[in-house]
Amino acid sequence: MMYIDNILFAIILIAGIGFFAKNVKKLTRNINLGHDVNRTDNPSDRWRNMAMIALGQSKMVKRPIAGFLHIIVYVGFVIINLEVLEIIIDGLFGTHRVFSFLGGFYGVLIGSFEVLAVLVLVAVVAFWIRRNVIKLKRFTSSDLKGAPKKDADTILYFEIVLMSLFLIMNATDLSFQATNSGNIISQYINPWFSSLSIVQVEIIERAAWWLHIIGILIFLNYLYYSKHLHILLAFPNTYFADLNAKGKFDNLESVTKEVKLMMDPNADPFAAQPLDENAVPSKFGASDVQDLNWVQLLNAYTCTECGRCTSSCPANQTGKKLSPRKIMMDTRDRLEEVGKNIDANKGVFVPDNKSLLNDYITPEELWACTSCNACVEECPVNISPLSIIMDMRRYLVMEQSAAPQSLNAMMTNIENNGAPWQYNQQDRLNWKDEV
Repeated sequence: MMYIDNILFAIILIAGIGFFAKNVKKLTRNINLGHDVNRTDNPSDRWRNMAMIALGQSKMVKRPIAGFLHIIVYVGFVIINLEVLEIIIDGLFGTHRVFSFLGGFYGVLIGSFEVLAVLVLVAVVAFWIRRNVIKLKRFTSSDLKGAPKKDADTILYFEIVLMSLFLIMNATDLSFQATNSGNIISQYINPWFSSLSIVQVEIIERAAWWLHIIGILIFLNYLYYSKHLHILLAFPNTYFADLNAKGKFDNLESVTKEVKLMMDPNADPFAAQPLDENAVPSKFGASDVQDLNWVQLLNAYTCTECGRCTSSCPANQTGKKLSPRKIMMDTRDRLEEVGKNIDANKGVFVPDNKSLLNDYITPEELWACTSCNACVEECPVNISPLSIIMDMRRYLVMEQSAAPQSLNAMMTNIENNGAPWQYNQQDRLNWKDEV
């Protein structure tokens, strides 16, 4: 009977980690639905990006208030959860505060955890007020209503509960309080339970201990379904981010080859390799998530839904429908839909007569983009909504000939006149006679 707690703890731990591993496998599968792109160049620059942006939060502090609060939550939540290792050992082997043999150093660690827990609570409450009382514009826009808004609040409630349970667990641990070491905050919470018997206090301590570890495992598995997945994916996302200048766009390899063939007077067009009759013709641009590359799909899962991109978008500020945040959320939603389709059909995607274009993202949104890169510059984890917008525009132009009339007129003029304007090439220098 004395090992029932340990067995129960092991079962809960294995189930929690197993379910998380299953979701990680599904996440990896979904991201790999995108076509391949090489992001292994310049490893030193990539490691620097990851250290500065994902770990160092360098882009978060561009908005000082939100950046400072986020750093508190980020540092506090990560460091405090180091005590999960102690809880796991205690739970599996029936020990109690197994690291207490560290003496004074252990007191310093737990004391710092308690201070950080209070700071996290203050920061989380401030975040909740910004979202629900002050109602900052980027948190109340139409693209963040419903489930996304509830998700943000759910995460805040989770963090409040977990930090509170940690402090209560320490405050009701009578042997820990008796040492008077490390109980910097919990010593002031302990008197709240002074009217209870020792047995009642011990029951509260055990309940807080169990609820704390179970809450952490639930939160771990909630990550896959929430925007908080970025706490894990921000690191690979910043590492694999595009290192090219922001104004540089990629060229389609198939088109580049054709142009080089046309421009090379010595090229033999009949020397090309014969086409494989069974090969599926490559698509120009993207109309669905499978047409995007895996980094773009990683971007979609990494999106924090903070709205910095949308709040900086000039098209959105002038009342147009474009929201870079919505572009990323729509991409993730469609990718999840495709993933569920594959799961339901034993690993094979069955066409569902839906696509990212039109069913999720409209051409009106895509053509509202000015390609200014403000969204890319503002993103705290180096996500590029613009790359998805440009690939979908490319599909509209090259596959559907569905560019706006003004753009079609410009391209026709370039083709006929060598300039965007509608006059003959021979008249291009007439302006000099008027000076």
